[in-house]
Amino acid sequence: MSDKIFIFSPAQIRIFLSAIFVVAIFSTLSCSRDSSAKGRPQSRPEVPVTVAAAVQKDVPVQIKAIGKVQAYSTVTVKAQVPGELLSVHFREGQDVRKGDLLFTIDPRPFEAQLKQAEANLARDRAQLANAKKQTERYGTVVSKGYVSQDQYDSISANASALDATVRAGEAAVENAKLSLKYCYIRSPIDGCAGELKVHAGNVVKANDEALPLVVINQVSPIFVTFSVPEQNLPEIKKHKAEGKLEVFASVPGSENELARGELTFMDNAVDFSTGTIQLKAQFSNKDRSLWPGQFTNVSLTLEQQKGAVLVPFEAVQAGQHAQYVFVVKSDNTVEYRTVSPGRTIGADVIIEKGVSPGESVVTDGQFRLADGSRVKVVEKGNQAE
Repeated sequence: MSDKIFIFSPAQIRIFLSAIFVVAIFSTLSCSRDSSAKGRPQSRPEVPVTVAAAVQKDVPVQIKAIGKVQAYSTVTVKAQVPGELLSVHFREGQDVRKGDLLFTIDPRPFEAQLKQAEANLARDRAQLANAKKQTERYGTVVSKGYVSQDQYDSISANASALDATVRAGEAAVENAKLSLKYCYIRSPIDGCAGELKVHAGNVVKANDEALPLVVINQVSPIFVTFSVPEQNLPEIKKHKAEGKLEVFASVPGSENELARGELTFMDNAVDFSTGTIQLKAQFSNKDRSLWPGQFTNVSLTLEQQKGAVLVPFEAVQAGQHAQYVFVVKSDNTVEYRTVSPGRTIGADVIIEKGVSPGESVVTDGQFRLADGSRVKVVEKGNQAE
C-alpha cells in the first residue's frame, strides 16, 4: 500500500495561517482579561461601628484616694456616780440634742447626803456666829485686864477654826449638789445615739470603763480621712496656700451621689512606714449620705485644666508601640492615629495629643478595622462628658 502525499496550495496555506493567527489573538485577549480581573482590588464591605465625638472642656485636676468616714465628735457616756439606773429617756439610734435628758440614776441617796451636808453647814455657821460674838466681847475687855491674853487668843483661834469648818461645809454642800446633778445624765453634744449598753434596773458604777451607757456620734458635720503619697505633698501645699481645696466623696455603689466638702487638716508628718500623709476633709452631711466607719472614694481637686480634649475611655486602644484611636473621616473611612492619653476623668480620658475637638472616634468595632477601612456608623455612643 503506497503512502499518499497531500500538497496544499498557496491559497490554502494562507487560510490556515490566518486561522492560527486569529485563535492566538483571542487567546491573548482572554488571558489579559483574566489577568486584569485577578489584579483588580476587591471592594471591602463596610464595617459597622459605634462612634463618639471628642469634646473640649475644662476639667478638674484631682488626686484620687480611698477614705474613711469619721464622726465629727464622739462621746462615750458614762455614769459619774454609782447607783441604780431608774430610767432611759431615748431610743437607740435616735437623734439627740445637747442638753437632752438621757438617763436617770436613783437620786434618793444623794438627796439625803445633800440634806445632811446642809444641816452640818447650818450647825457650823451657828457655832461660828457665836465664836465671833465671843471674840468681839473678849476683845473689848482684854486691854482692861478683865481676861487674859491667852483666853482671848484661844477664843479667836476657835473662831478661825469654825470659819474654816464653815467653808468646808459649804464645799460639802456643793459636792452633794453636784453628785445629785450627776444622777440626771444629759447629752453633751448634738448627735445620733448608738446602741444602749445598760438597761433600766441595772446598778451602774462611776466611770466604768468596761461598760459605758451609750456612745453618741455627731454626724453633721462629719469628717472623711484619707491618705495620699508623699510625692503629692508639694503640689497640695502649693494649691492649699492659694485658697480652699474642694474634696468630693462618694460611697461605693452610689458614685453619682457626690458629697462636696473642704480640706481642713493635713498631718504634721509623713508616715514613714507607708510613705503617705494623712489628710482630713469636712462635709456638712445634711442629707446623712456619709456615715461613720464607711469607706468612700475621695477626689481632692487641686485646680482646673483649661480646654482639655476628652474621648470615651473605650475609644483608646493599646498597640505594640503606642496607644491609638480610629478617627472617622468625612468619606466614612477611618484613619489609624496614635495618641498621647492623659488622666482619666470618670468614663473619659484626656487626649494630650492626636485628636482634635469635634472629631469622631470609634468606640466599638475596632478589632475589624485597619487604616483606610470603610465604616458604617450604626450608633452614636455616649459623648465624653
